[in-house]
Amino acid sequence: MSKLFYQGRGRKPVLDQARGVYMWDKNGRRYLDGSSGAMVCNIGHSNDHVLAAMQRQMEKSTFGYRLHFETEASENMAEKLAEKMPEGLDRVFFVSGGSEAVESAMKLARQYALAVGQGERWKIISRTPSYHGCTLGALATTGYTTLTAPFEPMMRVMPKVPAPRAYLDGLDPDAAATGRHYADMLARRIEEEGPENVLAFIVEPIGGASTGALVSPAGYLERVREICDQYGILLILDEVMTGAGRTGAFLGVDHWGVRPDIVVMSKGIGSGYAPLGAMVADRRLVEPVLDAGGFAHGFTYAGNPLACAAGLAVLEEIDRQDLCTNAAAMGEKLLARLNGLMQRHEIIGDVRGKGLLTAFEFMSDRSTKAPLPKQLNAHQRFVDIAYERGLIVYSRRTRDGVEGDHILVCPPLILNEGHIDEIIEGLDESLVQFAQEIAPVMQAG
Repeated sequence: MSKLFYQGRGRKPVLDQARGVYMWDKNGRRYLDGSSGAMVCNIGHSNDHVLAAMQRQMEKSTFGYRLHFETEASENMAEKLAEKMPEGLDRVFFVSGGSEAVESAMKLARQYALAVGQGERWKIISRTPSYHGCTLGALATTGYTTLTAPFEPMMRVMPKVPAPRAYLDGLDPDAAATGRHYADMLARRIEEEGPENVLAFIVEPIGGASTGALVSPAGYLERVREICDQYGILLILDEVMTGAGRTGAFLGVDHWGVRPDIVVMSKGIGSGYAPLGAMVADRRLVEPVLDAGGFAHGFTYAGNPLACAAGLAVLEEIDRQDLCTNAAAMGEKLLARLNGLMQRHEIIGDVRGKGLLTAFEFMSDRSTKAPLPKQLNAHQRFVDIAYERGLIVYSRRTRDGVEGDHILVCPPLILNEGHIDEIIEGLDESLVQFAQEIAPVMQAG
């Protein structure tokens, strides 16, 4: 019996080693990591450059508390990360994960409002579905009923607007009118909440687990930026999953050239080598807060030198191997192959994504967009089938966490065409088995 517990009672094989895009259990069985863990291991496993950088840092120091010392590792990591941000976003606050990064952004935005005499602003609008973290603050901005409902009495739930799920609403995602249609919902919500009370809008430029690689419609983010400027509210970009090259650009928002006020990152910047996240903010927000007495917020491991040494080496590998370019090129090929699967398997109702953040969604009827019956628990069963075949993928439910099963296919950015062949073969075989299993239920109606 394991003394550990997490979400449930399920057990998995014991991990032995991992290298590149592959992982092996203690029984010697090999798995292709088709989801980069939880969309984390962007540069792949056991990268020699990163391991060497961590070893060098361990030989010097593994911890230096920020109130006692500055560290070269954290300063160098901050400098490198700021270079990759939109102009003006050059103040970095390190954390250990995505939820901490979102909490930090929420608190900085609030303290900025207080520092400039706008203390009535406190509401942070987000989308539904969405996922911004599991701490109570981040969960308050999350729109995913199955995760939020148990804890609602313990938190102050923030207002929401619908995510731009054009494919479900029968709208053309490439039409500028579609982007404006969804963005204008934000303007209406700001008016409903009282513009003087709204502090910020937090959004993923390309949806993560909650919406399954949902790409923003044409013109959406540009119009969102206009609305934020119009009402004087801050735009917080959640790049925890989309950042560090995942979508074929260093930030997901880079595809649209929109400038946020705050960016939050994690996952890919540490790439699984050490717990690491970051909030990167416009200096115009940070300076008033520091002048007003300082940022009333912090974590013990903020700026940990070992984590930052790993993170810097990860960023260097992204550049050295030109992984943003590879993610864009391999992503196009992967998306084309996933569309090929859609042609062969009727239960795939939609394929979407950008770069190596891709997904397909199961539907019982493509014409009506009807989801598979909830009781099939299709997203989990399909993941289990693929895992049994040595392919790791990730899943969630698109429709508020209740139904609308989707599968995320997000392999490391070091992917090559041979790896794509393996992924598609594993998915194809798994889809055949899955369709056979659910056939009796589907035929019964």
